[in-house]
Amino acid sequence: MVIAAVGAAFVLLPLVAMVARVDWAHFIPLVTSQSSLDALWLSLRTSLAATALCIVLGVPMALVLARTSFWGQKMLRALVLLPLVLPPVVGGIALLYTFGRRGLLGGAFQVLGIDIAFSTTAVVLAQTFVALPFLVLSLEGALRTAGSRYEAIGATLGARPTTVLRRITLPLALPALVSGAVLSFARALGEFGATLTFAGSLQGVTRTLPLEIYLQRETDPDAAVALSLVLVVVAVVVVSIAHSAGQAGTMPRMRVSRRMRGGDVE
Repeated sequence: MVIAAVGAAFVLLPLVAMVARVDWAHFIPLVTSQSSLDALWLSLRTSLAATALCIVLGVPMALVLARTSFWGQKMLRALVLLPLVLPPVVGGIALLYTFGRRGLLGGAFQVLGIDIAFSTTAVVLAQTFVALPFLVLSLEGALRTAGSRYEAIGATLGARPTTVLRRITLPLALPALVSGAVLSFARALGEFGATLTFAGSLQGVTRTLPLEIYLQRETDPDAAVALSLVLVVVAVVVVSIAHSAGQAGTMPRMRVSRRMRGGDVE
């Protein structure tokens, strides 16, 4: 109990210290300045776009890793999860040498008149790179835990693979998908190193809220603290949603079970 209390204090005391440091008399003007609003809305837009991209790319990846077996699967899983342990700045450098003007693919894009590096698109790609493993890890774990019994029953009853995916697999994994998407959004919202390295810091174009906080720390510490509190509040809300989605994980499985017993398979 004592060690748990020390651990909780280690997490909470810095937050309490930050709240105590906030200049409440000027809080609203600090967080509603033009640069702050630009950074906030850019962060929200790019994080939502990155989350959507994580879902589009991550769901098929998680399904392949959880439901198939092939040579090199463990290595592929390790590579997919690599951004979890890489320093973000290293990810930014990797993206720069892939999509930059002299990068592996950047030259081809430039011929088409598309410049990715140091643009809003670069922000979305950087956020997706660091956030994608959260969705894949969450969804793959849920699919492995749920097993393939219900899917096998559906296939035995004559359901097509697309029907099994739509009526059984996805409902079983929906809470994990929601939780993973929310965590991916949170990670994208807080991304700093890869964004700065790959996208730079241009107000209204690539300067997200974490970058704005970093810059304000040097010129206006009160504004940096106020914006940090805003980011903390958003993070608390996001984590609460993810936790609620995880607790609701048994409901889709119960519905699928009743459906299978009732023979409701196309």
